Amino acid sequence: MSAADNRRLLDYLRGHTDDMVADLKRFIALESPTSYKPAVDELGRALVAELAELGGAVEVIPKSAVGDVLRARWNPGPGGVVILSHMDTVWDVGTVAERPTRIEGDRIYGVGSMDMKGGIVIALWALRALRALELFPRQPISYLLNSDEETGSLNSAREIKEEALSHKVVFVTEPPQDGAYKTQRKGVSHYTITAKGRAAHSGADHASGVNAIEEIAHQVLAVEAMTDYEIGTTANVGVISGGTRANVVPAEARVEINVRAWTKVNQQAIHERMTSLQAVNPKAEILVEGGVGVPPFERTPEIAALFKRAQTLAAEMGLALEEGRTGGGSDGNKTAALGVPTLDGMGIVGEGGHAVTEYGEISSMPERAAIMAAMLRERL
Repeated sequence: MSAADNRRLLDYLRGHTDDMVADLKRFIALESPTSYKPAVDELGRALVAELAELGGAVEVIPKSAVGDVLRARWNPGPGGVVILSHMDTVWDVGTVAERPTRIEGDRIYGVGSMDMKGGIVIALWALRALRALELFPRQPISYLLNSDEETGSLNSAREIKEEALSHKVVFVTEPPQDGAYKTQRKGVSHYTITAKGRAAHSGADHASGVNAIEEIAHQVLAVEAMTDYEIGTTANVGVISGGTRANVVPAEARVEINVRAWTKVNQQAIHERMTSLQAVNPKAEILVEGGVGVPPFERTPEIAALFKRAQTLAAEMGLALEEGRTGGGSDGNKTAALGVPTLDGMGIVGEGGHAVTEYGEISSMPERAAIMAAMLRERL
């Protein structure tokens, strides 16, 4: 694809910035919390119409517990690219009424504007620009929109895996990290530790008790000591509970732990340490449960090359594109762990995801859509 064609894409998309903003406002208004299937499906119906208008062969994959999954295909067959977005947000229905969408300068503030309805707009307009300028590629393109990413994509994991493995590369429209495409994400593990002791009266019979809170305190210190900033592994005790009354030696206490690691090797090493924990008090017992939840998204030579190509295409359009990494997980972790080269953070630039300050930068939408469109033209 020529540099002139890349610039045509950017010019076209910049000329339709107002239309992109209008679409984003419309999608924000269609609130879609993960937990409320009717709302997610309403957004899904609007997106089905968009995808069909763009010439995609659209399939609605029914889900009972969450919103239906959408899949659109162009030039169906093996190879090519799958674009991956999620329709769900963390915000309940009614939040838009409480916090209406507004524009201040280059920023559009709104519920899910950055995470990730702005990313959906970018993908749709990348496809639209390619069609409008008669630059649509011949290679297979699939667009999968799932409905439960914010709760771990448990109900859409099969579709994500199938689609990724049937394509050569994956583009994820999560927001970038300070404007940078994401080529590495930490993996996530979850654990609970339950300490069991023996209840007793704190005054009349204290000596016969075995204090489960004391035991869990030892375990908290052991877990927190597993954090190693040098290699980027963190073990965080985030929830603690135990005991019944102040005048009773507690018979049980419990902690919940979140672990993050950059590599599978480090993730497995901390898993082995976690599952090898032993009670400090020989009269107490501990039970360690849990394990790996999301594998790390590791930066491979193939992913590095994929980013370098995107950076080169951006430069041809006069756009700067940097590479970054983050401790948070996404569906990109799943596809990268399958060995499929994945570029993440291809969505709208902004800040405040999951916060009341969430916004997207309007000027970034045509720019990021142009980069995606150019990448879709590449023989990957």
